[in-house]
This record gives sequence, C-alpha cells and structure tokens, in this order.
Amino acid sequence: MNVSPSVWLLTVAALCVLVAVDFFVGRKPHDVSIKEAGTWTVVWVVLAVLFGAGLWFAGGSGPTGEFFAGYITEKSLSVDNLFVFVLIMGKFAVPTQYQQRVLMIGVLVALVLRAVFIAAGAAIISAFSWVFYLFGAFLIWTAWKLVQDARKQDHDEEYQENKLLKMAEQRFGVADRYHGTKLFITENGKRIMTPMLVVMLAIGSTDVLFALDSIPAIYGLTQDPYIVFTANAFALMGLRQLYFLIGGLLKRLVHLSYGLSIILGFIGVKLVLHALHESGVHVPEIGIPFSLGFIVLVLAVTTFTSLRASKQQQAGAAGEPAAETRRAAGESR
Repeated sequence: MNVSPSVWLLTVAALCVLVAVDFFVGRKPHDVSIKEAGTWTVVWVVLAVLFGAGLWFAGGSGPTGEFFAGYITEKSLSVDNLFVFVLIMGKFAVPTQYQQRVLMIGVLVALVLRAVFIAAGAAIISAFSWVFYLFGAFLIWTAWKLVQDARKQDHDEEYQENKLLKMAEQRFGVADRYHGTKLFITENGKRIMTPMLVVMLAIGSTDVLFALDSIPAIYGLTQDPYIVFTANAFALMGLRQLYFLIGGLLKRLVHLSYGLSIILGFIGVKLVLHALHESGVHVPEIGIPFSLGFIVLVLAVTTFTSLRASKQQQAGAAGEPAAETRRAAGESR
C-alpha cells in the first residue's frame, strides 16, 4: 500500500485517542470483572474488524488478507505471552486492583518499542533482501524451541528477572511495599522505585523479547510496515482485557505452544520460499488466503484438542481420589 504521511499521522492519532479512552475508563484501580473484560475484548476485536474493512475499501482484498493474517498471528502469539504475565504478577504479588494499571502501562511501553522494531525491520528488508533467509531460519528455530519448551512444561517455572531489570533495581532501589499507583517515592531522603514501576518494566521488557519472534513472523505475511504496525497495535491494545477474560482458561490451553510452533514453522518456510523466489529460484510461493486459512485452522484445532485434553486430565484427577476412597473402604472392611 502507498500510505501517505498524513494517513500515518491520522492512524497514530486515532490509536492514541483509543489508548487515552482506555486509560480514562480504567484509571481508577479496581478488580476487573469478567463482564467488563469481555465487553472491552469485543470492542477491540470489532475495531480491528472495522479497520480491516477500511483496508478493503482503500486497497482491496490483498492488504485486508495480510492485515487479518498478521492480526490473528500476533493475537495468538500474545496469548502465549499471557502465561508469562501471570508468572510476573505472581512473582511481584501485584494486588488484583492494580493489575490492570500494570498491564496498561506495560503494553503501552511495549507498543512504542515495537514501533521501533518494525521501523528497523522495514529498513533492513528494503536494503537487504537476503534478510528473509535469516528471518525464516530464526522462525523455524523458534518453532523447534517452542516444542522443546512445551515438553518441559516451561510455563510452570518461576519468572526470572532479566539483567536490565536487575540493574534498574540496583541503581534506584525498590520500596518494600506498594504505594497505590505511585511509581517513585522518597524514602530517607532518597528517591526509589516502587514495586509498581518494577512490574511495569518487567511486563514491557518481556513483551519486547517476545517481539523478537513476532515481528519476523508478521513480516513473513506482509512486508507493508503500515499493516505490520496496525496489526501489532490492535493485537497488543486488547491484551489487557484478554488477560482478565481468559486468565483462568490459560492453564487449559495445554497444546497452545505446539500450535504456535506449527504456525511459526509454516511462516518460516514461507519466508525461505519468498527469499528463494526473490533470488531468481523458481519455487512456489504461499499466498495470503492459504496462509490465513492455515493459521485459523491450526488455532481452532489446537484450542479444541487443548480443551479436550484438559477435560480428560480433570476427569482423571477427579477419579483418582474416588478410587483411593473405595480402596480405603475395602481395606477397612
């Protein structure tokens, strides 16, 4: 798409307005109900669909298909991020009424930093076409690593702070308790961080690390920076509500990592084929309609098998105590 600077500015301004409205609605610390989270999740999805419809009228089916393929991919990858967010919230013992503020600021920081990643990726791709080989190889390696992590059940591990976060804590110091939504306080004449700021930095920096695989993934579906940015924006901006909506469901998505590994591996292969095609090698390229259908199918199958496996595990766990009770009753007789 040939997007003019004025359209870019208008888009960024509109997104800023949406963020401001979201921040205004959730400015008062409170426990987020399922109804509130569900309502706002639907709002963000509808806004993404409306934006995709606008792309249809402006650029036709091509950009629209690329946007929805990128949006669904980024959304599914962001769900995997929620596992880590749960660990972070538990690690820092964030009070429930403050969790939405933490996620709001953390996601906003991640969105700004991702914009830098996207701009850098666009510049690299325009200058070096062979970078698609690197992106493709990286995604295939990431897909394999996801499978290995899923087998080790890494989601059950404790969250470990990254080096940048530890350096910030050592440099500024951290208060021993939360002080409402304050980010800094003065203690003994010294300005120190509160746990609220620390957990916000943890959320933001962790999401940037996840961008290392999500940005190459979406560039495997479209090379249009405008579509890459807007797909990431809509996927991230509804992440806070999604956290509260499916927080209890996350543990039941036991096959999600396998589904994401298939998607990343597929996009990796797509990138390698595209790179070969750009190099003059006659190889088939994978179109956007097929990519979109494949991604949706994998996610649907993964969700179905995850919920089925989780239900069977729960039934087995419920059956074990009953069997033990029957054995104990038999022994007593």
